[in-house]
Amino acid sequence: MTNAMTLPTISSTDGLDQYIRLVKSFPMLSAEDEFALATRLQKDNDLEAAKQLILSHMRLVVSIARGYSGYGLPQADLIQEGNIGLMKAVRKFDPERGVRLVSFAMHWIKAEIHEYIVRNWRLVKIATTKAQRKLFFNLRSMKQGLGTLDTKEVKHIADELNVKPEEVLEMEARMNGHEISLEGYGDDDGEEVYSPIAYLEDPNAEPSEFLAERQAERLEMSGLAQAMESLDERSRRIVQARWLQEENSATLHDLANEFGVSAERIRQIEQKAMQKMRLMLSESQA
Repeated sequence: MTNAMTLPTISSTDGLDQYIRLVKSFPMLSAEDEFALATRLQKDNDLEAAKQLILSHMRLVVSIARGYSGYGLPQADLIQEGNIGLMKAVRKFDPERGVRLVSFAMHWIKAEIHEYIVRNWRLVKIATTKAQRKLFFNLRSMKQGLGTLDTKEVKHIADELNVKPEEVLEMEARMNGHEISLEGYGDDDGEEVYSPIAYLEDPNAEPSEFLAERQAERLEMSGLAQAMESLDERSRRIVQARWLQEENSATLHDLANEFGVSAERIRQIEQKAMQKMRLMLSESQA
């Protein structure tokens, strides 16, 4: 369905704000118009009808995606994943059931965003600033031993890398930590123990607060560095542009233009790279 129609995308040229203004300009459909369009799509595979249904509900995707901003993932990517869910919902929508598309589509939009968060949570924004990246790639080699840094070492490293001592200590804590489980599990008494995934569907929860409270340990930084080095040049460039950019992380369409391929191809390369990195990280922690 998506190959036969052109839909709005978020680009570095227009920006997220311009995209949001655009999708909000598309008129909402009355129940009668929605039923007629959905019927045309279902019976005649009318792609123009599908496009109108999608455009009129893209503002819903923006609204839902905002609820997941606390996970550190680019808002543009959350919206794009939500749009995929919306398109799936439009394709599966049955107007004869007497339910409005907005109610039916919410499940599909959230499901697609949830899957994206689960798929990428372990590698989200490990080093988001220039100072953090400098520490990320240099701290382990500058440590004199395997133990905890003492005050003198912290000051020396901070002076050498031109960062604050607190940033050195924070990065050391990250590098010495391990990831926590995103999935829920049970304890020995049969009681359920909640983890970050349990809060994905709570519309009143602030994800960053839950993650801050429960993420006592972080992903081991050296393992991520090794995983990055294992990637080919193009895959490494895509991961760096998407996840390790200091600001204005690249969108799939930005990278598609850079490499002369489709956005879907960039997405496939990114997913394959993420899978390879996750495997290496799991092996390094085993």
